[in-house]
Amino acid sequence: MRFTSFHLMPYRQLDQKRAYAERSSWVVLSNELYDPKVGADEYESYIDHLARGEELGFDVIAVNEHHQTAYGMMPAPNLIASALIQRTKRVKIAIIGRALPLVSNPLAIAEEFAMLDNMSRGRIITGFVRGIGSEYHSTGVNPTFSHERFHEAHDLILQAWTKPGPTQFDGDHYNFRYVNIWPRVYQNPHPEIWIPSQGSTETIQWASDPARRYPFMVTFASEESVIRYLNMYRDAARRHGYEAKGSQLGWAMPVYVADTDEQAIAEATEGAETLFNLYLSQTVEMLLPPGYMSIESFTRTMKMRGKQLMAPRTATMKGLMDSGTVVAGSPKTVRERIARMQDATGLENIIAMLQFGTMPDHLARRSMEMFAAEVMPHFQDKVRTAAAE
Repeated sequence: MRFTSFHLMPYRQLDQKRAYAERSSWVVLSNELYDPKVGADEYESYIDHLARGEELGFDVIAVNEHHQTAYGMMPAPNLIASALIQRTKRVKIAIIGRALPLVSNPLAIAEEFAMLDNMSRGRIITGFVRGIGSEYHSTGVNPTFSHERFHEAHDLILQAWTKPGPTQFDGDHYNFRYVNIWPRVYQNPHPEIWIPSQGSTETIQWASDPARRYPFMVTFASEESVIRYLNMYRDAARRHGYEAKGSQLGWAMPVYVADTDEQAIAEATEGAETLFNLYLSQTVEMLLPPGYMSIESFTRTMKMRGKQLMAPRTATMKGLMDSGTVVAGSPKTVRERIARMQDATGLENIIAMLQFGTMPDHLARRSMEMFAAEVMPHFQDKVRTAAAE
């Protein structure tokens, strides 16, 4: 099993009273609530947290991209990745969320990743997403063309990475007479590509295609949903004519470890509840702008989650724990939850968000150390034992 330490870099010193009074913590929350001196301290703390992942034995440390929100201060995750390259020597660095449709020149993303891949000597993992609905309000991009732009941008980037240039690219949204990036990527044929998702049928079909077989990571979902979506990926792979490997399946979740279940729940409650009720707070029109989803996906989403999306954010730690959306407990409890999910899906990628919401550094750091010392080795030792046999 491969373990990733993932960070959102939230702005923790948020005026919560004012933020809760707004209709969304995305796009419309005034940036006058941001203090640059506080933000500078947060960046330093978060980069330290991620770099510590190498010392603790994580396989991957990961960042992502979001815009105009206190939820995550990483509109340019490539810059954080560059800082992490200088702070580490061995660990893989994943940028699991470059939103391809939001840019007018995807070749710039191909170039950025190629630079990072060279600077790290082949330690970069890439992640491609469409970007959530709010990002289209932030950037002014028409969400109706989201899927088309995503697929074209992906194809253009793959062409830039794998075909000796100059070549030409002609699409409906992107046209380039010269595709000839310098530098070329360090890894051959290109960096690994992950696809984070909340379960889109179209994304599952596309990522599992035999030409891609991209690792599919389910994020912010209940245990039931994670099992359903990962097994949907397995079923899609079978329809494509092959069996998906565990390395193609992943689960991203907030996780907190302490000496006892009671202690873990008590210490993680504020962080979890602010994450889901404050930082993730969005209205339906922000989250699902017209054209962002197909009619089929929109109908299914509203049928399954409509009441939840329309209701005020009132998540409780108990509810998040009962659904399996948040994992918190003693090392034994956390190991058992991961093992149960592995048995149900065969997944081999755990993307652990070890700081979330307003959780302070000292709690996140201690949980991270316990997770690395008392959870990860249990699964890593199983792999070593199986290999020896």
